Amino acid sequence: MSNTAPLVDRDQLARNRRRAVQMAGDFFLHNEARFEIEDRLSMVNKSFTAPAIVTGFPEIWAKWFPDATIVPDDDLLNLKEGAHDLVIHAMSLHWANDPVGQLIQCNRALKPDGLMLAVFLGDQTLNELRACLGQAESMITGGLSPRVLPMGELRELGALLQRASFALPVADKSLRKVAYPSLARMAADLRAMGEGNALSARKKEFSGKTLFETTEQLYREHFSENDRLIATFDLVFLTGWAPDASQPKPLMPGSAKMSLADALRTKEIKLPE
Repeated sequence: MSNTAPLVDRDQLARNRRRAVQMAGDFFLHNEARFEIEDRLSMVNKSFTAPAIVTGFPEIWAKWFPDATIVPDDDLLNLKEGAHDLVIHAMSLHWANDPVGQLIQCNRALKPDGLMLAVFLGDQTLNELRACLGQAESMITGGLSPRVLPMGELRELGALLQRASFALPVADKSLRKVAYPSLARMAADLRAMGEGNALSARKKEFSGKTLFETTEQLYREHFSENDRLIATFDLVFLTGWAPDASQPKPLMPGSAKMSLADALRTKEIKLPE
């Protein structure tokens, strides 16, 4: 058995989330995710009668989807196999210690031809803060400590759908730019969304003023507009369907009735053997 600690300290994550709810924070990213999900569902020519939502913030998502079964994003999801025609994994997959395992469990919870839609934070999220914080810490201490959650790149995240055996997989993203008057206000917003540091390897002691003053100075030099700090939030969307015989299948190699050259009305050039 491995003694390696998991990437995410789930107890700390739960504390961060409870504090965010108690603070009645501004969950604007969750709102953005919700609007995107509703828009995407409106374009699906199918009615869903047994939805489920996996989330670390059940109080928020239950208000928006009152007919859905709300499930916490535990390592083992409380989803019944084959019970749902829609599963939404809402703004928590970036905190999963085993994201593929989460997606596999969502797939198993779907009825044939059921839809899974996951939305979470991707690798461009807070890239400005990562750069400035890393540079500041290197300047002051000569090293780096785990402060910001590592997040997946879109191509890698799309591959997770195939590993979880979804049909018709699609991965895309939507960037949001937010302007802050100060680094302190940005940090307060992150805490109010439950997105504070919950890494198992995080430093437990306070870092001191110098680090954050240097970080803000670098931030203002490189990533500011009109004296406001610009922060990127990267919403990633993964869409996949539970396999079903009714779904379109790719053609077998060699079964095409027309060449690409004919379709483009151009001359085909044969390559030498």
